[in-house]
This record gives sequence, C-alpha cells and structure tokens, in this order.
Amino acid sequence: MHSKIPFVSYFPSRRIAFSTTLAQIRHDSAGRQETAVYLSLNSKVLILNQSYEPISVCSTKKALLLLFLTKAEIVEGRGANVVRTVRECYPFPSVIRLSAYLRVPFRKIELSRKNILRRDGFRCQYCGANQSPLTVDHIIPRSRGGNDTWENLTCACVKCNNKKGNRTPDEASMRLTGVPKKPHHVLFLKHYLGKVEETWRPYLFMD
Repeated sequence: MHSKIPFVSYFPSRRIAFSTTLAQIRHDSAGRQETAVYLSLNSKVLILNQSYEPISVCSTKKALLLLFLTKAEIVEGRGANVVRTVRECYPFPSVIRLSAYLRVPFRKIELSRKNILRRDGFRCQYCGANQSPLTVDHIIPRSRGGNDTWENLTCACVKCNNKKGNRTPDEASMRLTGVPKKPHHVLFLKHYLGKVEETWRPYLFMD
C-alpha cells in the first residue's frame, strides 16, 4: 500500500509550512518498510516574466512562496503531484509566471572562445563536425580587417580552419551552415540547465 508522508519546512514569518519532499511508504518482500523520496522542494522551477519571456530558475520552495504571496501564477505543474501544507494542497509547480513585469537589466554576454563554442553548439560551422579540438575562426581574417565580434567569429574544426586559411569563406568555397550573431541569454540558460524538462521546452523556444 502506498501513502504520501510530508517532511515539513516552516516559514515563521508567514506562519506557513510546506512539505520539503514528497515520499511514498512501501514494503519490501520481507515486509520491511521502505521510504522512497521522489520529489523535493529543491527541484528547479522555470520563472517567466509577465511577458512569458524566460528570465531565471529557482527552487520549488521559492516558487511556492511567490505563488503564496500572489507575486506569480502557476503556468505548468508536475502532473498530479501536489505540495501539502498544514491545511491545504497546492499543485507542484514546474513553470511559473510573474504577476507584474520585471525589468531585467541588460545582460551582457562576454565575447569569449567558450561562449562562441556554446553559441554554435560545439559544432564546426563549415562541415558540422563536433569532435575536439575545436577552434574559433575569423570569417573575415584579422589580417584583412576582420574584427573580434559575434558576427565575425565562428566555431571551426582544425581541418576546416587550416583549409580556409587566410581567405574568406567565398574565396575558399566553404559555406557557413548558419549566420553568426550575438546570442540571447536564453541560449545560455539552456546550457546552464543541461537537461531540460518537457514542460519547459515551449518557453525556451525549443519546440
């Protein structure tokens, strides 16, 4: 027989308590009781601005407080899972949306080798290879006036970089697979998250 048991975390300033994890009580073949924890208030929740733009990630605990204070609304839950307080049950959030628009300061993304490779998905933009080592190529060579900009730098494997040499892609008859440009912070949010939950994909422009 399965039943849910709460592990309680208290928030004295609001006189409210949330279950920090949800668990199931079960018995093994010898009749001994086991507890299998499968959800935690440390689980990640995607935060959307009022405009539905993804801006950050927080813990489920913080998301619940934002919901309780009516500073956010739930957009996507985690199925039928709920979080129990002393008196109520709340949907276990996966994606929340802020009730008021938050002005997010301009996020400057550093122009660096690592970020160029991240932007291009660690894949050569000439042949599509993703084997190391990977280099950064100046599309317009520096010796010919090319600058260090997002639009003039691209990921290239050693073979393609050597083949292109001190020429432009047109001169080397090497076509780029995409147009290089300055990345949006959402791209780096995806890399930070690693594995992305299915309910998050539409809001991270992955569908």
